[in-house]
Amino acid sequence: MFTLPDDFTHRIAGAFGEDGIEWLRYFPETLAEYTRRWSLTLLPYFEPLSYNFVAPAVRQDSTEVVLKLGVLNPELTSEIEALRIFAGRGAARLIEADPAGGAFLIERLEPGTPLAELGDDEVATEVAAQIMQQLWQPAPAEHTLREVEQWALGLRRLREHFSGGTGPFPVNLVERAESLFPELIASTDRLVVLHGDLHHWNILAAQRQPWLTLDPKGVIGDPAFEVAAWMGNPMLWLLDQPHPGRILSRRLDQFSEILGFDRRRLHAWSLAQAVLSAWWCIEDNADCVESALAIAEILSAFG
Repeated sequence: MFTLPDDFTHRIAGAFGEDGIEWLRYFPETLAEYTRRWSLTLLPYFEPLSYNFVAPAVRQDSTEVVLKLGVLNPELTSEIEALRIFAGRGAARLIEADPAGGAFLIERLEPGTPLAELGDDEVATEVAAQIMQQLWQPAPAEHTLREVEQWALGLRRLREHFSGGTGPFPVNLVERAESLFPELIASTDRLVVLHGDLHHWNILAAQRQPWLTLDPKGVIGDPAFEVAAWMGNPMLWLLDQPHPGRILSRRLDQFSEILGFDRRRLHAWSLAQAVLSAWWCIEDNADCVESALAIAEILSAFG
């Protein structure tokens, strides 16, 4: 039904190896199966595709939805579980899901303009804070979501990758992140289900309410941790500003005031996560290491 672009197929094969190649081989049959199962009329997929096939569709009852198919992996199943827990509070509603098949439907957000295009960072930050307050739910007694503590193990992999050193990462930044993560985790007194990747491109203009988020990572942790992803984005825009440190400082002030969190704690989470994000750039073969480290350096320059 669709010819997948070469860059997408290469990315899937590179990221998931044999599982990815197998998924691509059976993709036409998989797409046809879920199209039949959920009574969908598919529209052209969203471009560019990253690590999942995502396309708008219309159900038999005229409901406008979005179909997402991907190689079965923990990140995809966590997204489904998080959306189920959020239950439409601040997020796109989960309509259908087959976690074992790596497939699900969510409500389509229209007009779908990303918050990044708002043009007013102060207002955008306020919107993000309001979305956060809607999202956070107590961690359920039984779940398969990862915890922030497991994410922090990425710094251990960084050390292993560089034979105990830090490679291109400034030693002081890595050491600071290595000390901050355990301190912050040990002092967390409230665990909630977090989006985990709440930034300007994952909050879209909608009809059910002015703004809703999508694409959650689904992670359990300190609600103050949620701020970290926002602080580092939009990365290239931030680094192109004459005084990015002032923007980040003002964001911390806003989040602290709206959410009622200690500003120093928000700053500490943001700095630790900025270093971890730079490492993820290497793990994902993404061209963002220098930019992520630049954000970490700016954060480290003020408190």
